[in-house]
Parts: sequence; structure tokens; C-alpha cells
Amino acid sequence: MGKITAGLLAALLLATMTPRAHAADVVVRIDTGALQGVSADGVMSFKDIPYAAPPVGTLRWRPPAPAPGWSGVRDASRFGALCMQKLVKDNGVGPSPASEDCLTLNVFTPAGAPTAGLPVMVWIHGGGFVNGSATAALYEGGALARQDVVVVTVNYRLGRFGFFAHPALTAEAQGAPLANYGLMDQVAALKWVRRNIGAFGGDVRNVTIFGESAGGIAVNRLMMIDAARGLFQKAIVESGAGRERGQSLAQAEADGAAFAARSGAANADTTALRAIPADKIVAAGDLDVLAGEAPILDGRLLTQNATDAFAAGRTARVPYLIGSNSLEIPGAFAPPAWRAIARLTPEAKAAAVKDYGSQAAYDDHIITDVVFGEPARSLAQIESRLGRPTWLYRFSVLSAGAPKMLTGAPHASDRQYVFQTLNASPWPTDARDAALARTISAYWVAFARTGNPNGEGRPAWPRYDAHDQLLNFTNDGPVAMRTPDAAVLDMIAGSYGGK
Repeated sequence: MGKITAGLLAALLLATMTPRAHAADVVVRIDTGALQGVSADGVMSFKDIPYAAPPVGTLRWRPPAPAPGWSGVRDASRFGALCMQKLVKDNGVGPSPASEDCLTLNVFTPAGAPTAGLPVMVWIHGGGFVNGSATAALYEGGALARQDVVVVTVNYRLGRFGFFAHPALTAEAQGAPLANYGLMDQVAALKWVRRNIGAFGGDVRNVTIFGESAGGIAVNRLMMIDAARGLFQKAIVESGAGRERGQSLAQAEADGAAFAARSGAANADTTALRAIPADKIVAAGDLDVLAGEAPILDGRLLTQNATDAFAAGRTARVPYLIGSNSLEIPGAFAPPAWRAIARLTPEAKAAAVKDYGSQAAYDDHIITDVVFGEPARSLAQIESRLGRPTWLYRFSVLSAGAPKMLTGAPHASDRQYVFQTLNASPWPTDARDAALARTISAYWVAFARTGNPNGEGRPAWPRYDAHDQLLNFTNDGPVAMRTPDAAVLDMIAGSYGGK
């Protein structure tokens, strides 16, 4: 055998340092079997965990059924499939393939986590209820988990797979929940958390649900759903609208029957409906959340729209954090349906132009304020008046590398700061963005831990009350202030018959 030199010894040592030296396998047992995850960079991750049975065949358009168990140890080192959707280039969408067999979740927990006691944060992704996934790099939960929380990211049924009604399905349901299958999936995931999160170090008595865009809308709906009561103790809504009006079950059934007819299943029974190919359902086109096509007022799971249920106090009594971005949708880029929502009477429009300071400012901001800013503030006002701990924010951070046509923080640009996943940003970021992300993420984690986002030397975030203060996340850091454009928001609220 040849002489072992220092260089050869170094080479031999490097050869033994496989990725497992930095990414060790770990095994956790849950109620359906054992999972083998990965421990790396101070975080243990477990991916593609079934929380319900695959909603395929006879289980399509039914409430989620219990996940089957397995023998042996299930590999939980890789993400599973997306839920069925049009595959688009979007940083909120994970890698293909897409499948109806997609009711899985992912868990990120600190390496060496205790057997119990850590706060739990359950993420519900956005995407208009038609796209997105829990598997996007944007939602990698490691940075949050390293702040001593357990993070769960959830897939749920989308589009017509998740929000669909038809007279034949209503007859079959015989009074059971129907139509809002995507929301039922989220409830099932929260029940999975209640049963299993202790195995990952999580505290079932300290669960926060948080979501953005459609995910924020879903959080508001979970606040309203009786079946979700007690499954979470805090709620965070990021750009979750609030004034959208859901279709009635009768309207949704009529739409479903028209879709079935277009798909060659006119006068179809449930067997024929479930035989429609998945690709054909996707190709039929997306639902429109602002047109009320999702979620649906089915009369069972959901009986009211958000502002009505909140105003009546029919929501979970939990600490509530809500906000919106400074320029979610510039007027010139808004879809026609969104522009229609923002139509005001001539008198109200003239008053708003005056309050904004110019026609140009009105054109740029009115849709953002009607769809996102005013509803967030109104829901915060309602929760505060009910005596529930409430915090309101405005996200105004705009990276130096963002497109120059942007004059404010656009829709969904807050996500990479909350998760500290700036590597998934759609534009370049820098050290300033990284510092802001650490601060913003810390507020979210503090809220999940205690129900109050303050602490650890960060600028004070005033609890929302009659003083109408929020925390504005700016490029120079968080600033507490009265709600910007309050007069405009009051005018918009007044157009609905109340503040």
C-alpha cells in the first residue's frame, strides 16, 4: 500500500463527508406510521406527509377521508405533488408534477426539538384558490423554525377540485358538508396537527394559522367555521381581502351544471361527474374569487360572508393580526373584474380624488384600497371593538432591485420577508432586505409565541384600537403611525353603509 500523504488523507476525509454528514436522517412516529425526515442546518424537515386520503375516484368532491396508514418507515425527505392546477411560472408554485393525490403537508422543526412545547405556525398558501402549493421554495420553513417554532405548510384542493357544487353532489351529500372541499382540507390538516404535532415538538395548545392572499381569505373563513373551533389559538391574515361575496349554493350548483354540460356530462350523476378527466377540469378555466366562485356560501360550512360574520361576532375569539401591502395592484394592472369592484358613485369618486390629492394617485391606489386596505382595517376595527387583541400593519418595503415601474409594495411581495426566503424573490435583494426580513419574521414569530408581536428590542407595534394606529414596514424599518389615507378608507367603508 502506498504512503498516505497529507494531501491523500485530506482527500480521503473529504470523500467520507457525504451529504449525510450535514443532512442526517431522523425518524418520527405519527398516528399513521413512521416518517424518515432529514436534519440539516439546525432544522429537521419532514415532507409529503399525507393528512387525508387521496381525493381520487369515488373520493373526488367529497370531504377529506382519513389518511391510510403504512407499515415500515415512509421516506419524508422530498416534497410531494402539487394539487391540480394550470402550471405557471410563479414563485408561489412548487415544482411539478401536479396530481389529484396531493393532500399532504410538510413540517419544519428545530433540530433537537423538545418532546413538546414549541409554538406551531400553520401556513396556508395563496394563489386565488386556483394555483400555488406548500412545496414552493418561497415557503421553506427553515428560517422560521430556527426561531424555535414548528412550521407546517399545507396543500389543499384548488379550482373546481376544491370549490365545486352540482345538484347530484348535493343530493348525494344528504346534509353533509359540500362544495368547499379546499376549506375542508384545511380543517383536516389542522386536525392532523392536533393529533400529531407533539411528535415534532409542537404545542397543540399554541397553534397559529397564517396565510396570504387566498390563504388570508382562508384564514378569515377558518375563523368563521365551527368545525375549526379550538384547532388554532391565533390568526394572521396577509392581504386577505375581506369584502368578497361568495356565491350561494344554488348559484354554484347552476355553474357546476353548466360546467358538466360543457364537459360532456349533461344531466350527469355523480359517477359521470367523477369520471371527467382531471386535465379536462383544469383546462375548463380558473375560478374567480372576487366574483364569488370560491369560497361558496354552501349553508353548512359557510353561512355568511366574512364582514357579516365578523360584525356579528361569529368568529374564533383569538388574537388577530392583519394587514395589506402599500400598492397591491396598481390600477393599470388590475383585471377588469377588480376595476368593476372599485367603481364608486360620481360623488364618492370626486371626494376620493380630492383625498388622494390627484386623479393619478386615485387611479393607482383605489383598487388596492377597495380590495385590500379598507377590508383589512375594517376587520381590525371589528375585532378590536369585540375586545380581541388585534394588530394592523401596512407592508411598504420595496427592494432596490424591484422593477422601477413599481411605486409601492405589490401584492405577495411580503412573503419572502416573513419566511426569510429572499433567494426566492422575483427580483434581486440586498443586505437591507435581509435585515428587514429578520425583523418582520421576528414579529410574526413573537405573535405566534405569545399573541403579541412585540419584544426583543424591535420598534413598538401598538395594539389596534380607536387610535387607528398600525405598524408600517418601510425601507427604513418599522414605523408606528396612524393609518395612512384614513379619510379615503372611511369613504370606502361608508359606501358599504358603515365604517
